[in-house]
Amino acid sequence: MNDNLRHALNNARLQPADVAAHLAVDPKTVHRWLKGRIPYPRHRWAVADLLHVDEANLWPEASQQHRVISDEVRAVYPHRWAVPQVTWRQLFQSATREIGILTYSGLFLAEDTGLIRLLAAQARAGVNVRILLGDPDAPQVATRGVDEAIGASVMAARVRNALALYCPLLSIDKAEIRLHGTVLYNSIYRADDDLLINTHAYGTPAAQAPVIHLRATEQPAAAATYLTSFERVWATSTPYADAV
Repeated sequence: MNDNLRHALNNARLQPADVAAHLAVDPKTVHRWLKGRIPYPRHRWAVADLLHVDEANLWPEASQQHRVISDEVRAVYPHRWAVPQVTWRQLFQSATREIGILTYSGLFLAEDTGLIRLLAAQARAGVNVRILLGDPDAPQVATRGVDEAIGASVMAARVRNALALYCPLLSIDKAEIRLHGTVLYNSIYRADDDLLINTHAYGTPAAQAPVIHLRATEQPAAAATYLTSFERVWATSTPYADAV
């Protein structure tokens, strides 16, 4: 019996039939999960998101294989879409000093109204929130759109949509948005010493590419490389307020 899953369902006031409908699976499948069968990863992540809990709380034995690999490498996800939504929220909610986002559009985050509110609350609480988005007029942004086979104009439009959604943060002293025109080898999402690194691969949309969860350690290693990269891009970027 999976008592953790049963308790999570009760706390969310959901029935197995509700989960089945949300995931488009047979209700008997959900009952098998309650009896102890471990779902496929995509179903585990979907259930965790639906119940607003961490996958490890529901299936600790299954999640260990990608949870902690070393002191620095905390997890590896095969695709960005495979990172549970609750993981993104927990990442930014955990910050006490610094939140950093380096990407071209980050539209999947900007469209999450709750996450925008979370970033605003963190900034008001004194956390530095720095967001680096691609300059929609930069040739590098256009090239990325072509590489992903969505078109240069589509990528630029995504950036502009994201800017419109992130803009309310500009009214908060601790939040800043800048535009960059660099060739983006990785997207970086930082909360203090924790980073989610979305690797980029030619011809592959970012949502399909892997994500590595790193935690900075006392000995400089991989995480330090990405933190330095973020700062270099920030130093060469343009404040969005100056560009509008």
